[in-house]
Amino acid sequence: MVDETSKDKLVVKDLNVRYGTKEVLRQISFAVRSNEILGIIGPANSGKTSLLRTLNRLNDNDAAFSMSGTVTLDGQDIYKKMAPHTLRRKMGIIFALPTPLPLSIYENIAYGPKLHGTRNKTALNEIIERTLRASFLWDEVKDRLDMPAMKLSGGQQQRLCIARTLAVEPEIILYDEPCSGLDPISTAKVEEAMTLLTKQFTQILVTNNTKQAARVSDRTAFFLTGELVEIDETQRIFTVPCDQRTEDYVSGRFG
Repeated sequence: MVDETSKDKLVVKDLNVRYGTKEVLRQISFAVRSNEILGIIGPANSGKTSLLRTLNRLNDNDAAFSMSGTVTLDGQDIYKKMAPHTLRRKMGIIFALPTPLPLSIYENIAYGPKLHGTRNKTALNEIIERTLRASFLWDEVKDRLDMPAMKLSGGQQQRLCIARTLAVEPEIILYDEPCSGLDPISTAKVEEAMTLLTKQFTQILVTNNTKQAARVSDRTAFFLTGELVEIDETQRIFTVPCDQRTEDYVSGRFG
């Protein structure tokens, strides 16, 4: 049973998701607290990415998609009370593979604010610097903002995508395996950025890397074959979980 309090930013209640006849999420209920990093772990085909796609309404145009239950953001039903574009401004998503636009570094970040009406050059410059600093990329690119973003390394591209998401001032950031293709140094920089971003944002991190969840998440949820097995403080999940299946997964017995 979800305890919906003033600290809860996002609340999922009795969520069921299907693609055609295939059930991918079953009776999912949990809450995400303001300014926390919630890690979501579990083996392949546990429904983790389907959950993020449901939260961000990326399934809206999939004819096979159906759902029941509710998802509320600050008490407002995201399917009944919000337009998709409104929701996606409030809830940005970072994918496993970096997806920079075929534009310069500067224009990648300016794209969103311009779309929402910000045209003042001084204001845009401030957004560019602020978001690049927040994503630990400013010092590496400040002298080459006109360079095509596609020429950045994979790790830099991923941090650019974080900066681009921050530029439209979301309230929640979703990550779908953001470091799966990155080297350890780039991964550490992304994780450092995530940790500092908790001062301003609520974050949900889907990862197959249990060590990453243990490093950065305040709480962790374990999913298995479409079921939320348990959710608790990260230290408890990795040391004294309540469910044997969680113990087996985090100790490497399967997955």
